[in-house]
Amino acid sequence: MTTAQILQKARQEKRQVLTEIEAKQILGEAGIPCTQTVLAPTKEKAVSIAEELGYPVVLKVSSVDISHKSDAGGVKVNLKNGGEVEEAFEAIMKSCRAYDSKANIEGVSVQPMARPGTEIIMGMIKDKSFGPVVMFGLGGIFVEVLKDVSFRIVPIDKEDAVQMMEEIQGRKLLGGYRGKEPADKETLQKMLVKLSDFVDATPGIEEIDMNPVFAYSEGAAVVDARIILSSEE
Repeated sequence: MTTAQILQKARQEKRQVLTEIEAKQILGEAGIPCTQTVLAPTKEKAVSIAEELGYPVVLKVSSVDISHKSDAGGVKVNLKNGGEVEEAFEAIMKSCRAYDSKANIEGVSVQPMARPGTEIIMGMIKDKSFGPVVMFGLGGIFVEVLKDVSFRIVPIDKEDAVQMMEEIQGRKLLGGYRGKEPADKETLQKMLVKLSDFVDATPGIEEIDMNPVFAYSEGAAVVDARIILSSEE
């Protein structure tokens, strides 16, 4: 489905929250690299998809009603064979139904287990005064505890993206601190600009959360994503 079709479908269903799969399809169409993610409505389909993608894989509950998938027990990682995938599917369904018995669960998303990299967070929020604002920061404790992020009003260009990355306190980690793999800054800059371009060209988006993004010495990929639509188009 195209971005326009996904947004139209969500509006017709009177929902503001897109699924992870829908969000990644939209971001991918905007030129932002994401991990391949496929919907599996049954455990048999989950195994089939996992075998096509190659092990190990990750399973995540696919439901617009469950935003915090980990809290609901809706994420299983590093699954190495079909038996583990089947068990994980059943465990996710049981846990998520107990977490929210009224949630509309369409199945699970299946995706390859991403190789760990420098954990990044990117996104967009709508400020009441300034409108759409893009955000960049390091993931994990840096955003959760230290709030180490930078912001720019949309639209931005490459120079803005460079400055955003230089403004965060943990910027040294992007260069491969203490022998760790450096992050591909040029790719991250391009992702920020493409995110800004998409937001600027697409009305009706209230919030975008790309967390985590794994950055490598060459390239980067969005591992999880959420998009929330505005209540009014």
